[in-house]
Amino acid sequence: MALADVCGLPNGGMFNSAPMGHQFFQRDISAGTQNLHNSFSLAVPPFQDPAENLAKLQAHGESSGIKMNFDHGTTTLGFRFQGGVILAVDSRATGGQFIGSQTMKKIVEINDYLLGTLAGGAADCVYWDRVLAKECRIYELRNKERISVAAASKIMSNIVYYYKGMGLSMGMMLAGYDKRGPQLYYIDSEGTRTPGKVFSVGSGSIYAYGVLDSGYRWDLNDEEAQDLGRRAIYHATHRDAYSGGIVRVYHIKPTGWVNISNQDCMDLHFKYQAEKEQKFGA
Repeated sequence: MALADVCGLPNGGMFNSAPMGHQFFQRDISAGTQNLHNSFSLAVPPFQDPAENLAKLQAHGESSGIKMNFDHGTTTLGFRFQGGVILAVDSRATGGQFIGSQTMKKIVEINDYLLGTLAGGAADCVYWDRVLAKECRIYELRNKERISVAAASKIMSNIVYYYKGMGLSMGMMLAGYDKRGPQLYYIDSEGTRTPGKVFSVGSGSIYAYGVLDSGYRWDLNDEEAQDLGRRAIYHATHRDAYSGGIVRVYHIKPTGWVNISNQDCMDLHFKYQAEKEQKFGA
């Protein structure tokens, strides 16, 4: 059975060929984007050509004297080690210099063994991670086994590559534990899909990499690995103005993922400062 049949999609596709202003196209938009009432509403974006609409908005902003600032800021990281995979993120959502939220949850729980991180456009990442969660669930129901991390990352890569150049802004990691052990992939809106041991994504990643490079090794024990991820995100929030809020740490083990801690970066600042003074003196 095709995925379109499972999702209830019509054979003719989601949209007709009418122009955007046409009444039938507006009807299709209304029918296909009400997430709480449609079983297939997560499968497609609400516009035929998002890049064209984005260009129109930017042109309108320039003509009216209002500049649209799409700068993003965040810090996320992930690394594999002998005990599984550690994911750590901050929680600040920004639009340029405006802080929109200090409690953004940048780790998406796709299933009990698979997690995704958010960097770039928060709406884009959350939306397509929800699509991926549905695809993974459909795979599990059809094949009677969990999807591998490699296959899940390939699905996401194929999806975003299809919409390449249409205005998506995404730089995410997919991490999980499957038959091959701990797995970590980096995926972005250009369709890039790269496996690796250590990744950090976002405006604060250069600071996080500094801590990771000095403390990472494969034979870390669980507590050391969790503390390394926590410290790396904290130091990024301390130096990067676009990162901050709550430092969340997740540990993916053979038995599934565990939320280790959710600590305010201000509390961590005073904690690490006290440790520094105790070790080196005031």
